[in-house]
Amino acid sequence: MTPLFPDHSRDPMERLARRRAHAKLGWYTHACVYVLVNLVLVAISAASGRNWAIFPALGWGLGLAIHGAVVFVLAGGTNLHERMVQAERERLSRGGRGG
Repeated sequence: MTPLFPDHSRDPMERLARRRAHAKLGWYTHACVYVLVNLVLVAISAASGRNWAIFPALGWGLGLAIHGAVVFVLAGGTNLHERMVQAERERLSRGGRGG
């Protein structure tokens, strides 16, 4: 199976920038799915007359927060993906290693 954004570069900085941008794009996707699914759960919860939708939102929200911490704090292909790759490339070329 070929990756969504194949890495043909031998430059380690380019590979690192692409890997970081891909991780950030993955988090944005995760956040969008979280919002959409929880909106549906809130609608179902309200229709049933019970307020149970908070429980999956809190549990999944914790997972989303951990995912975000790993991507944006610990980690030291669309146009959005390319802009993110460029931003990471620029940060790395200035000597920055932080996320």
